Amino acid sequence: MPLTISNNSAVAAASYHLGKNQSLLQLSIKKLASGKKIISPNDDPGTLSVSMKLNASVTRLTGARNNVQNAISFLEVQDGILENAGRIVNRMAELKGMSSQDPMKSSQDIESYDNEFHDLQRQLYDISQMTFNGSSLFANSSSPATGAPVDSIFKDDSRNNTISIHTSDQGNAGTKISLHRAALLSALTITNDTDQNAAEFDGGSAQMHTGSDSTVAQKDEVVSFAASISSKAWDLSDVSMGVFQKALENVAFLRAQNGGGMSRLTFAADSLSVQQTNIRAALGRIEDVDIAEESANLSKYSILTQAAAAMVSQANSTNDVALMLLR
Repeated sequence: MPLTISNNSAVAAASYHLGKNQSLLQLSIKKLASGKKIISPNDDPGTLSVSMKLNASVTRLTGARNNVQNAISFLEVQDGILENAGRIVNRMAELKGMSSQDPMKSSQDIESYDNEFHDLQRQLYDISQMTFNGSSLFANSSSPATGAPVDSIFKDDSRNNTISIHTSDQGNAGTKISLHRAALLSALTITNDTDQNAAEFDGGSAQMHTGSDSTVAQKDEVVSFAASISSKAWDLSDVSMGVFQKALENVAFLRAQNGGGMSRLTFAADSLSVQQTNIRAALGRIEDVDIAEESANLSKYSILTQAAAAMVSQANSTNDVALMLLR
């Protein structure tokens, strides 16, 4: 083999392997530093596309779960107020009993009960106007498909008294849960039945039907327990005890309706959490680097880089032989 100095193939080969090993060493360092298997798009374009879509799905699921959690908070606040409304109605019924069934009470005592009864009516009206982050907690009015908004009617699902909560990463195209805004004012607006043998209570419809002809009993009045400053506040003597019972039944129904929605939202939140966990696991299998394998690669390329550098130095030393011949 001739001895030359213009072209040293050993140096060229050693330099090539040095550059290649050094690039692989840097890539291994980047993977370990980032924890990702795919550093640049050219590593695996197809897998990169899948991982981006799964990442987007996880982000959307996070948003949907936040919506569901906020809806649960909405219902929890609503239920707390409904529980308080039930206690107020119970206190009203207690006042009715104390004012009408105790012969020791004077007219002034009964007037004191009436004053508290009026205050409780106004308290019921005030809590029916409460909001949750600017959104009304209760359906005081509803918007039908056509026409202007009208007063809500208890147990009337034909009007728009619902809130839609999306429970998937598909937004409007996915599943959703419709929550009822409790019709508290309507539930507390009841016909005062003065002849219970001839008529029945019709809670919240602002009417009372007699017999089977569904005619409105004109002799009876509609009692609204929730009275504002400008509306009529009823006296205890004007309201029969059965009205209190019906009002409490209506509030109990609203709480049960609230509990059903909360139960469904809880299961929806659990489902979203499971989906998010499983998608994250799939995403990890796609894009997360194997630390043990990559640590071995780091050691291998580190050794190869040092060996290649040593061989470049060794190959360059062959030129010293030519200099010896030229002396």
